Amino acid sequence: MSEPPAPAGRYRIDVETWEVRRADGEPAAGSAFDDRVAALAHALRLRVETGADHRVDGPGEPACATNRDLYRRLVAEGVRIRGSGRDLAAFLRGWRLAGRAFDGREWLEADEVAAMIVAAGTLDPGADDPAWRSAQYEYVEEPATFAEWEAIVLSQLADLADFAEQGPLDPMASFGTDAPRPEGCRRATMRRWYNFDPRTYLECGVAGTLGGWDEEDGLRIPVPGPYTLLRPEPEPGHHPVGVLGWDVLAELARCGQEYE
Repeated sequence: MSEPPAPAGRYRIDVETWEVRRADGEPAAGSAFDDRVAALAHALRLRVETGADHRVDGPGEPACATNRDLYRRLVAEGVRIRGSGRDLAAFLRGWRLAGRAFDGREWLEADEVAAMIVAAGTLDPGADDPAWRSAQYEYVEEPATFAEWEAIVLSQLADLADFAEQGPLDPMASFGTDAPRPEGCRRATMRRWYNFDPRTYLECGVAGTLGGWDEEDGLRIPVPGPYTLLRPEPEPGHHPVGVLGWDVLAELARCGQEYE
């Protein structure tokens, strides 16, 4: 027997779903999602909060198949995080917690990178650790490991604590300012900062690392005429992305700080 037609003005759609399950196969609380990145982020939050592994069951097609997909995801999440009142330091502490769940992994799917960002905006980020400001971090020209990515994030947290101790940021700080680092400290990032909130940090991070932006976004425009590159630019246009290593995440973090 055929099904009756949908009422006028409505459409029948098949909604794909992803379920988060515990290691024993039982569904986790609040486990059903209609978005793969959201499901991965929920599984990641549960792993960080409980210490137990969780898996995601559902279609394997990626939500972030291109650099454009990842760019739009991260920008939208940056807007959401900033709107929630979470500042950049709290986001970075959450990102570090989410990233530690992948320590030991060499490669991450683009969807997992997006899920890290989503989780970072909702996890309890904890408090700043004063030891981060006094620790000595090595600057690596081409970071490629989890530990080197983590050193960059911790260096940025230390810089932000130094900025906060100095007092309110200058209104012109987004045009470029140097972190007021204590004499003799060594960190895994350059001193120059341009981006001080989650939205601009994430937009500049992904734009400077993978590209994917478009003039229609209204966030950036091509520079007219000749110009000098201060750092290597990503391949122009929209293109597929596969798995990403810690070198890409490290570059995303550095561009989040330094890219305009």
